[in-house]
Amino acid sequence: MLRAAALAAAALLAVAAAPAPLDDLGVDAAWAQTKGAGVTVALLHDRVGEPAGLKGRVVQAPDMTGTLFEGDEMRTNDYSTVLAGLVAGNGAGGGPQGTAPEATVLSVPITSMPLEGGLVDPEGPQGTPLDSPIARGVRYAVNHGAQVIVVPMGIFGVGRVERDAVAYALQRDVVIVSGTGDIGQWPSSTTNGTSYWQFPAGFPGVIGVAAVDDAGVRAPASSDNLSVLVAAPGVRIPAGRAGGRPLAVNGTQAASALVGGVAALIRSKFPRLPAELVARSMSDSAGPHPGNGYDDKVGFGVVNAGKALSRAGELARYQEAVPVGGDLYFGGGPKSAGPQPPGPDLLRLWVFGAGAVLSLAAFGLLAGLLARRRR
Repeated sequence: MLRAAALAAAALLAVAAAPAPLDDLGVDAAWAQTKGAGVTVALLHDRVGEPAGLKGRVVQAPDMTGTLFEGDEMRTNDYSTVLAGLVAGNGAGGGPQGTAPEATVLSVPITSMPLEGGLVDPEGPQGTPLDSPIARGVRYAVNHGAQVIVVPMGIFGVGRVERDAVAYALQRDVVIVSGTGDIGQWPSSTTNGTSYWQFPAGFPGVIGVAAVDDAGVRAPASSDNLSVLVAAPGVRIPAGRAGGRPLAVNGTQAASALVGGVAALIRSKFPRLPAELVARSMSDSAGPHPGNGYDDKVGFGVVNAGKALSRAGELARYQEAVPVGGDLYFGGGPKSAGPQPPGPDLLRLWVFGAGAVLSLAAFGLLAGLLARRRR
């Protein structure tokens, strides 16, 4: 499934480009404060190349699929490189302009291309998997210092190994961003009025990202379900040039890469802000909100990097201003006296002493009566 998604996405590179999406994301205001320096964003996809726009800022992880033969393990993928550019590219050499142009990308390969000739991979999974490339990739990223993890595409099945890996990352305060999928026009989606969930976007704590066009309207193919937290541009996103011709990409994979960069900006400016508040800063400041404040098509609205940074600052100040302490309590009345410290209780001592005396007296009387009866 991961291989098929990678191939479908790669075919999108020939789409004509739309206006730059960064204006819709409000990055200018954010870049006045930070461009993501000092933050490592792990991209779980195929292996990322190192074009001019990412020069010196790509760290390569081992292949997580276990399906590559000798000589293939360092083969790069053009589409994965574009996604990395949308996270952290600086536009040099005509490449993509990312939302966090000073962040570092940790390339964690979790997809594999089909073998030539349609041969069956002898190292492919058999039976119930005890692990998965996504789970291995998430744990590797966490253990190697990633503050943000971007998983552009997911799987339909809910696997325990993926769930446990996501929990592992969240427990260690790592932000996870994932595309919600691009099956909005599948017959099952149109018939049911909602799209099947994809994971890890569907796991609690993960920032699920939908795709919108340059007018802020949900892209027709973008999956609609309750895993959507926010949205980002995902239609005709500029992806560089080839032969003098502009290239572009579509879909929630590109949208999630842009949001991953925004998360890196927040992490760069507020490194101690918990992962859940990073997500909240984006959802609180996204807009425009749907009519009811939220819907399953665009979530809370389109992410705005500048406003998200401002909201993150408010949350960080609130966190510092109200520390959790033992002297806090609800209500406006006086505090209760609390439990008494352990020690002697005079009343109880008197009661215990009187009881002991009475018991001894009763025992003596009973012993006297028994002695008289024997005589």
